[in-house]
Formats: sequence, structure tokens, C-alpha cells
Amino acid sequence: MISCYTLSAQDLAIAKYRGGGDWYSNPTALPNLIAYCNENINTKINTKPEIVDIGSIDIFQFPMLHMTGHGNVFFSDEDAENLRNYLISGGFIHIDDNYGMEPYITKELKKVFPNQELIELPASHPIFNTAFDFPDGLPKIHEHDGKRPQAFGLFHENRLVLLFTFESDLGDGWEDPEIHNDPPAVREKALKMGANIVKFAFEN
Repeated sequence: MISCYTLSAQDLAIAKYRGGGDWYSNPTALPNLIAYCNENINTKINTKPEIVDIGSIDIFQFPMLHMTGHGNVFFSDEDAENLRNYLISGGFIHIDDNYGMEPYITKELKKVFPNQELIELPASHPIFNTAFDFPDGLPKIHEHDGKRPQAFGLFHENRLVLLFTFESDLGDGWEDPEIHNDPPAVREKALKMGANIVKFAFEN
């Protein structure tokens, strides 16, 4: 495992990237998820997440990165190498498609792991029941294109190191309730799934 476990205990960070996509979208999402985790799964995460550049060595201070956006993503060769080194050293990244990110991030991830394709995770994967049980897999939070929600992964030595959530939009479900007017039950599903991701990232 990387040194983040002693440096920053359980803190999370928002991954900033290039390409013009809005990496800063959903500003209340991660703080709300952190508060939920601290209250419900016994974490002690700093309630104000850091912002770190995907190409910076600062990412190595955190066991988990969260990345989101609607549009273009670009990784330089240096960014891709830095992220790859972080992931194979024990780090974990959750990339949540806020709508429109999928074609760009799929292309850029080939720079990180050139010989891998994103693999859809079955509903039986442990990430769906680490803290809360989701027998059908990733929950649907927002309509988007009306497609079923999908969770994809990249692995290193049989360890899930990257989770890409698509057609779900967990981050919108984590936001303050008045932003998207999601019913409490929908927000609760999103927060529970987010807590599963955090717990999985910290324990694997």
C-alpha cells in the first residue's frame, strides 16, 4: 500500500484534470458524502476535500481520488504515468460520469493502462455490498439517456484500482437536496453506494 495511509489517514481528494471539462462540478457532492461516511461507516475523513492535479505527486497522499465532469478530459503522458503509478502503488480512483464524459475518459484511460479495457462489474462484486447491500448492482440516480446504470473497472494484479460509474450520476445524488430536488430515498441510495465505494477503497 502507498504511504497515504500514514500521511493522510483516510482523506479524499477531488482530481483536477485538463481538457476543458468541468472537474469542479458538483461542489457539495463530496463534502456531503464524507459527512455521510463519517456518520454511518465510522470513517474520520476531513470534511473539506483537497483538490489535486492528476499529474501532481500530491495524489499519493490520498487513498482515494474522486473525479467527475460533463465534458472533455485530457491526460498528458506525464499525467497518465503519474495516475498509473498511483494506482499500481495502492491508490484508487472513482470516476463518476456527470453526463457526457464517457467518450473522452474512455479514450484517455487507454494512456493509463494501454493493454486494458474497462470491464463491467457484475452485481456480485464486493463493492456493491461492503457497507450497504445493492443486489442489483449500481443504482440509477438520474435519467440521463434512460440507459441502465453501469459500473466499470480497471484492475491491477486482480485488485480493482479504478471504478467508472456511467448512466447513474452518483455525484448529483450526493449534492445538497435543493440542487437537483432528488427525493430523499434517491439521495439515500446514492449516498449508500458512495459509502460502499469509500469503504472498498480504504480496505482493498
